[in-house]
Amino acid sequence: MAIEDLLSDLKTKIEDKLPSGTTISSVEFEGPQLVVYTEDPRKFADNGNIVRTLAKSLRTRIVVRPDPKVLLPPEESIEKINDTVPKEAVISNHYFYPDVGEVVIEAEKPGLVIGKHGETLREITKKIGWTPKVSRTPPIKSRTVKNIRAFMRTNHKERKEILKVVGRKIHRECMSKDKWVRFTSLGGCKEVGRSCFIISTPESRIMVDCGVNVGSDEHMTPYLYVPEAYPLNQIDAVVVTHAHLDHQGLVPLLYKYGYDGPIYCTPPTRDLMVLLQLDYIDVAAKDGKRIPYESANVREALKHTITLDYEEVTDIAPDIKLTFHNAGHILGSAISHFHIGDGLHNVVITGDFKYGPTRLFDKAVNRFPRVESVIMESTYGKSNAIQPSLKEAEKNLQRVVKETLDKKGVVVIPAFAVGRSQEVMIVLEDAIRKGIIDDVPVYLDGMIWEATAIHATYPEFLNNDLRRLIFQKGQNPFLADCFKPVDSNELRKKIIDEPHPCVILATSGMMNAGPVIEYFKAFAPGENNTLIFVGYQADGTMGRRIQKGWKEIPVSSRNGGNEMVSMNMNVEVVDGFSGHSDRRQLMEYIRKMQPHPERVFTEHGEERSCVDLASSIYKKYKIETRALTNLETIRLV
Repeated sequence: MAIEDLLSDLKTKIEDKLPSGTTISSVEFEGPQLVVYTEDPRKFADNGNIVRTLAKSLRTRIVVRPDPKVLLPPEESIEKINDTVPKEAVISNHYFYPDVGEVVIEAEKPGLVIGKHGETLREITKKIGWTPKVSRTPPIKSRTVKNIRAFMRTNHKERKEILKVVGRKIHRECMSKDKWVRFTSLGGCKEVGRSCFIISTPESRIMVDCGVNVGSDEHMTPYLYVPEAYPLNQIDAVVVTHAHLDHQGLVPLLYKYGYDGPIYCTPPTRDLMVLLQLDYIDVAAKDGKRIPYESANVREALKHTITLDYEEVTDIAPDIKLTFHNAGHILGSAISHFHIGDGLHNVVITGDFKYGPTRLFDKAVNRFPRVESVIMESTYGKSNAIQPSLKEAEKNLQRVVKETLDKKGVVVIPAFAVGRSQEVMIVLEDAIRKGIIDDVPVYLDGMIWEATAIHATYPEFLNNDLRRLIFQKGQNPFLADCFKPVDSNELRKKIIDEPHPCVILATSGMMNAGPVIEYFKAFAPGENNTLIFVGYQADGTMGRRIQKGWKEIPVSSRNGGNEMVSMNMNVEVVDGFSGHSDRRQLMEYIRKMQPHPERVFTEHGEERSCVDLASSIYKKYKIETRALTNLETIRLV
């Protein structure tokens, strides 16, 4: 059936199910959604069950939008919105989009704008005709969030046209009678970095992640030129599991070389992805390295990004549905469940995940409606890769920090801007508040403060304890007085030139680049200072060399050469803060998975880790396993 005929058929079916007197102007696919335009938005608002009933009946996501001719003028609408929404919501902005009949209400407390079971939103629609959407006013000013929201508003009309094209591709008719599913690994197998996979069926081709290995010039990029991926314009969709560069750092490159389809990720992943991509090309340019893409490619990727919340079942191709679940790794990280065909096969791709609670997130989800094949990370897959408990890790961190501060020393913690930094921040804030360590400044350098601002913008993606603290008690640990963003070279220079007891959290996490290098050069010679590693250090990185006990560390100097830094400061490794599951958690994740999978494939780990984990799962649970190798294609069905 042609798309126009399909839309006409859907319009007739919807009209048949609507209360008498309710009219529809038109229906259109926009991305994964079916958009229904009506001159009677108030009737839909009066009956909140209409849309739910239609979505269930038609088995697709439905959005109702008002026909532009029934909308109140924006000035009058703002008055009625402000009269309807409680003042405690603290509305900061209203943004109107006449072409789709939507008004975005930005407020400090979005829940009060939504109301119980969406009652306030329905009341707004009844009064003004516009369809209200709600976004949170960032409690910490975020340049990234502000710029992304402004960019999406500016490009709203172009984005609507992009979504129409995407929608029509998703809902095209399946043509092949064959039924098979193949899985191809393009990077990230028996290694850490450049994760990239392709799921293929006779109808569609989905790319999952497209990362860059920043620690390797030789194995930096996935094998994007192989027939399964190339030409790129034949890919139906790109799914991004989370925002770390080794999973999404080359997504903008796809648009440079011909891809023009959608990207699916969670809302925080979108914002963090843009932040890290722009920083990646900025650092590459400063280091004199070849820049793989321009900022224009980042903007193009952003225009094509479709965000999905956890547990939201969405069509992304004619024969594939995607559902994201919490992965517990970093903000917005998602375990991706692919339902292929009409019950033909179900694939779970974990991305990076943490099967255990942390200070920030609930543990990763491992219950699904159906699952036959699992592709899982194996970073800590070796049999001896056991991490301490979170309580032990916190005590160890507090002990090391206290001992260093008692000696009037400086603590330097190299950390990834996203994930470990915020975990450590909450532990330090708690320790300072309880008097366990002295009330010293905790300096945040690099992108850490900006990434923290994005965390504060999306508290609904944090764990229950933090949500309760923020929503019910009005306490946001990220806003504590002890945190001092290093927002200028002058402040960084002052911290280095006038050493005083403090904690410095600085990027990058593996000490490859970034402001942590400046602090390292300044404080490495001092015996009273301490360098604390709280995350994984890959082979070939400066962090790994220091862990191995090198006493003279070569560091790039500003004149282009290398200088040797004498290593006298204490070095401590505080395990337990990793966003990755350790060996026990990896095994438990599969043991407790519901339903039990038929096959497990391991990736994202050094070769021994991938092989050891696959072997152990097979021996213990009698599940077919395999450690994936780059460039192999496996038939799943």
